Amino acid sequence: MEKFKVQKTYEEINARIKAGEAVVVTAEEMVGIVRDKGPEEAARTVDVVTTGTFSPMCSSGAFINFGHSKPTIKASRVWLNGVPAYAGLAAVDVYLGAAELPEDDPLNMVFPGEFRYGGGHVLEDLLAGKKVVLKAIAYGTDCYPNKEIEKEVTLQDLPYALLMNPRNAYQNYNCAVNLSDKTIYTYMGTLRPNAKNANYCSAGELSPLMNDPLYKTIGLGTRIFLGGGIGYVGWHGTQHNPGVPRLENGTPRKPAGTLMVYGDLKQMQARWIKGISMQGYGATMAVGIGIPIPILNEEMARFTGVSDDELVTQVVDYSYDYSHGVARSYGEVSYAQLKTGQIEVNGQQVTTSPLSSVVRAREIAQTLKAWIDKGDFLLGEPSTTLPDK
Repeated sequence: MEKFKVQKTYEEINARIKAGEAVVVTAEEMVGIVRDKGPEEAARTVDVVTTGTFSPMCSSGAFINFGHSKPTIKASRVWLNGVPAYAGLAAVDVYLGAAELPEDDPLNMVFPGEFRYGGGHVLEDLLAGKKVVLKAIAYGTDCYPNKEIEKEVTLQDLPYALLMNPRNAYQNYNCAVNLSDKTIYTYMGTLRPNAKNANYCSAGELSPLMNDPLYKTIGLGTRIFLGGGIGYVGWHGTQHNPGVPRLENGTPRKPAGTLMVYGDLKQMQARWIKGISMQGYGATMAVGIGIPIPILNEEMARFTGVSDDELVTQVVDYSYDYSHGVARSYGEVSYAQLKTGQIEVNGQQVTTSPLSSVVRAREIAQTLKAWIDKGDFLLGEPSTTLPDK
């Protein structure tokens, strides 16, 4: 077991937070501190580093209990503003997925489809205080005789609403290009032919799992900023794939870890849960997540001190390779390069665009920092950390 010259515990850091003595900086600020002081002295100086990300996260949704009607109902099919919610749970429990679409949506029948409204938009409307039409139908039973209800509800009318996202905060992601001779429409946005643009989706040095690349402090019970409220890490998310090639600093060179997260929807804000329409692809939802990283030792200081020029991803063709499962890279680029607005692919200059908002990620990291500085947010020590292999 590695011995560190600096060793802190969650209890010690939380005690400093309660006393108003904790030193909290954002991941961007930590880059300069580690560069100037080195990891050991940075670990002695800093207690917590805050991170942030705000980007489309399709694998998201909410468990909702809409309350019993009179007479009672055991719903078999449920819609919220025309968007189907999965009702195979219990009498009045449903799950609304962010990517779910209304049954009358024309989809891609007239290509490319617009996908103007979906489950993510419903959740945003609820958070904005808007009324949503809830419709439920049932086959009727002796204990649940009602066969249909339709009513307007607000978020406050719902007895229970839990945001529960099976796969969020991807640790790194592809930089997408289109090497075909026609425009294509993907979850990475619209990609013009012959690599005329390149889209990427990560906050880079602000991204939560880039600051704890080997999952030393993140796991079951980690307390986080989620959608403008307080949430928790439930476990690793779907498609969690930690065994990818990594740089010497521990960060992955391609998509790796993911998080399953949850939190009380009623604590959240429409600013941080936004329905998104992806032309030609579908509906999704942007989620704001921020994770505090405790600086337990100099290793954690070194991890949180990585900069955009020390983080890389792969350029991947989405016109054929991605859809056909071909594992091929057209170059490895740093996030510093991506953020300049141009990279080189196959010898030509290509314009880059982010799907992830660095401005919003920075705001999340600053907000989380303010919460901790005020003593309103303590660190949640995970009962077990995420698997790293």
